[in-house]
Amino acid sequence: ATMASAARRAAGLGVRYLTVHASAGPAALEATLAALEGSTTQLLAVTVLTSMDSGQLSACGIAQPPDAQVLTLAKMAAGVGVTGFVCSPDEAAALRAHLAGALLVTPGVRPVGSAAGDQRRAATPTGALQAGADILVVGRPIRLANDPAAAASSILATIETHP
Repeated sequence: ATMASAARRAAGLGVRYLTVHASAGPAALEATLAALEGSTTQLLAVTVLTSMDSGQLSACGIAQPPDAQVLTLAKMAAGVGVTGFVCSPDEAAALRAHLAGALLVTPGVRPVGSAAGDQRRAATPTGALQAGADILVVGRPIRLANDPAAAASSILATIETHP
């Protein structure tokens, strides 16, 4: 109910993409999708955070490695009608193979030479696109740059010159 209510409010504000955790389960995802009917807001199911590795998942009681957990959650979410997913670049190719036509958003994207920070499953912008990502999320390398606009332009130039 909370997710559905928030989704209705977000859609009313014209939000383009709304992320929720796939681990909320099929009933919550279905209710959220129903709340978005008739709007242009697309629901994105977050699978496994890019800062998590097998050790982090194990600490949460999840025995599967990240790639298997991502696929499990994405298939469950797709089963109730979700068509957009947030996954690391490491899982983009597998999701692309299993969920044709899905929108894949990949955080954990770092330009060559950037510090990984807390990201455990990351890739370069070109690597993420080659793996099948549709939308890249590049946070800290732009946000923390001395010149964020120049950092973003540099990333775009890299993508444009390395198809």
